[in-house]
Amino acid sequence: MGYLPENSENPVKKISPEGEGFNIPKLEIIMNETPSANRTHIGFFGRRNAGKSSIVNAVTGQDLAVVSDVPGTTTDPVFKAMELLPIGPVMMIDTPGIDDEGTLGTLRIRKTKQILNKSDIALLIVDATLGKTETDQELIDIFRAKHIPYLVVQNKCDLLNEIPSAAPEEIFVSAKASFHLTELKERIATLTAMDKQEQPLVADLIQPLDVVLLVIPIDSAAPKGRLILPQQQTIRDILEAGAIAVAVKETELRETLATLGQKPNLVISDSQVFGKVSEEVPNDIPLTSFSILFARYKGSLLSAVQGAKMLDLLADGDTVLISEGCTHHRQCDDIGTVKLPRWIQEYTGKPIQFAFTSGRDFPEDLSPYKLVVHCGGCMLTEREMKYRVQCAMDQQVPMTNYGILIAHINGILKRSVAVFPHIAAKLY
Repeated sequence: MGYLPENSENPVKKISPEGEGFNIPKLEIIMNETPSANRTHIGFFGRRNAGKSSIVNAVTGQDLAVVSDVPGTTTDPVFKAMELLPIGPVMMIDTPGIDDEGTLGTLRIRKTKQILNKSDIALLIVDATLGKTETDQELIDIFRAKHIPYLVVQNKCDLLNEIPSAAPEEIFVSAKASFHLTELKERIATLTAMDKQEQPLVADLIQPLDVVLLVIPIDSAAPKGRLILPQQQTIRDILEAGAIAVAVKETELRETLATLGQKPNLVISDSQVFGKVSEEVPNDIPLTSFSILFARYKGSLLSAVQGAKMLDLLADGDTVLISEGCTHHRQCDDIGTVKLPRWIQEYTGKPIQFAFTSGRDFPEDLSPYKLVVHCGGCMLTEREMKYRVQCAMDQQVPMTNYGILIAHINGILKRSVAVFPHIAAKLY
């Protein structure tokens, strides 16, 4: 098993074809990084000074984490995106000691536990000279409760007089002596294979040579010079299915439909222009949105569709939490903090209160909220998105997402989920 660190070489490959009589400029091909949400997240957990950072460095073959004999050297989770063969793109996460002390220690432990919500694989690093403690067993119980594939890595086995037999979920290694490191990587690869589930975004809804029309607004909120991640991933999935992707702005939608020469087999719209697109796309053409596709992709479509009904039950003074899985520069008419609150107020006609979170921050206590409206979660792993959905379900707080809520507001939710008959049947 080998490793290929990202950016270990110049990420820009320059090609300079030369020909007699020609002056051809250099072509710069920039490697496209795998999105964080699509990487296998491998979390390293354990007590202080068990050797978590040493194991991280040994597995990756790089000095990614600071190693010291002083307990508590790692004070915050350390993330490193890289290629780990034969697994592929991974996100390595080194965490603070789960037995940290003091006020700051409590905060670090909280951060460590939050990492569990996004870890696809968990490695519990144990000091083999001390053995597993109650704290280690508590972590194992959490792994099992969250259905996270895990491995107990008994480090520092070079200090033992004799290496005992390992349990099925254990391996004895030594980062310092480079003992059993290859076997450790092979075990990680096995756990990764157990966790992998392939779920298409849209490929299973279309056939080769189908025409899929994507409606993508280009306004002040659109990133300069590129498409946002859900749009990129959807286009890629369409192309891999052998279908034809046609992208158009909402302002050219009507003309495009008239000049295509055939009806598109599917129209996928950005949520912000869902209402306008629904009016212009004939009812006999299937229509959905990027947000709805991502809700299914992340495993939360049914609960999100059911959660949208709460919008009709909101009362004066109720608080709605609007949560985004990423952080970005807010525009003057930002969808999460400006447009959605405005649309909700207009739809309900009531003085609704709003709270906002973004990035890794998601409240453990959702009791203050009557409804959670989440983004599509394109920057979150499937596991983390499912954790957030489960938090809401456990606390009986309805949760939906941007696109589904907007479809409900525009009265087109049933149409927009009709491409998933089993979901549409449960809508009303």
